[in-house]
Amino acid sequence: MGHDVGIWIDHTRAVIVRVTAEGITTETVESEVGAHPRFGGQGDGGGEKKYEERHGQNLDQYYDAVIEQLSGPERLLIFGPGEAKGELERRFRGSRVHAGCVVDVETTAKLSDQQIAARVKAHFGTER
Repeated sequence: MGHDVGIWIDHTRAVIVRVTAEGITTETVESEVGAHPRFGGQGDGGGEKKYEERHGQNLDQYYDAVIEQLSGPERLLIFGPGEAKGELERRFRGSRVHAGCVVDVETTAKLSDQQIAARVKAHFGTER
């Protein structure tokens, strides 16, 4: 039997909740991506563009690390407060590693680990 996975994600961490026949497990993946600074209106000789490229590469590495933790879920719920959930979804779908997986994406506020697990249970209708 397969399993379902819920991922609450923002740019600082991802909480992965796995639902299997054996029960529910939770794991956290911390991001090493720093805060995104705001640049002024003056050009800085390409420094901002280089930063943006590096920042994007770091986010891609973070999303890849999260995706590597998944082991062929049948259904996936990606949720969280900001843009990271959509970015992870695009990265996940582009990986082609998990073809056939049903993916749902929802916007939620910041949640505690217990609230995240409860949300995943409720989404997949798990009574464990």
